[in-house]
Amino acid sequence: MLNGRTKALTIRTPEGIEFSLQLAGPISRFLAWLIDLACISATLTVLGVFFQMITALHQQLGAALSILAAYVVTVGYGISLEWFWRGQTLGKRILRLRVMDEQGLRVKFSQIVVRNLLRAVDSLPVFYLVGGMACFIHRHGQRLGDIAASTVVVRIPEVYTPNLEKLTADKYNSLREHPHLASRLRGKVSPEEAYLALRTLLRRDELEPEARIALFHELAAHFKSLVKFPQEILDGLTDERYVRNVVDVVFRSRL
Repeated sequence: MLNGRTKALTIRTPEGIEFSLQLAGPISRFLAWLIDLACISATLTVLGVFFQMITALHQQLGAALSILAAYVVTVGYGISLEWFWRGQTLGKRILRLRVMDEQGLRVKFSQIVVRNLLRAVDSLPVFYLVGGMACFIHRHGQRLGDIAASTVVVRIPEVYTPNLEKLTADKYNSLREHPHLASRLRGKVSPEEAYLALRTLLRRDELEPEARIALFHELAAHFKSLVKFPQEILDGLTDERYVRNVVDVVFRSRL
């Protein structure tokens, strides 16, 4: 039923912490698709000029290549951009949308492939009627491709500047000793990951000691896997202190 559709996806971690992600609605997703459709059409128009020349030389070869190119561009557009832009196409990027795993994790390549291959079904009979109806009916606004791939489309929260002084009692941040690595870290941390770390720091006193240690250990391990800082600046840093330093690097660049 339509009344059962929710506007947010609530994720509960093993440590008992709940986070909410705002789900994208059918209208915003449809507008993003129109932008992507315009990009695909423009690409096919440019390629069409090339294939017309081939058709003039060999009609069957030109027709076959045109059909193949149309399929590759149509499917490959979504797969390639959602992979390299971590769940975004140009349309989603403009409208601040992102594809994510149902558990709030970064979407995997296999999930991207599945959801894009099933666009052919969702687009039936015209203008994504099947997919649009599924988005309206499903409680998490998922089209058939999302259901099969276990993905959701969420809105990226507006960027705001947190009060970092409350999170970093001292001014020293050892990660800033290596500005080139700090810059690389800012580029690799997604907005969702940054706000997850920020919210965890703000709510750290609500956690049980064991859960607090485990959660910050997982966050620190994830951020350390993105960029390798010299071991000497990591020695003596607790996982929570490391996460604080990451948040300081990511957000303070916007000040």
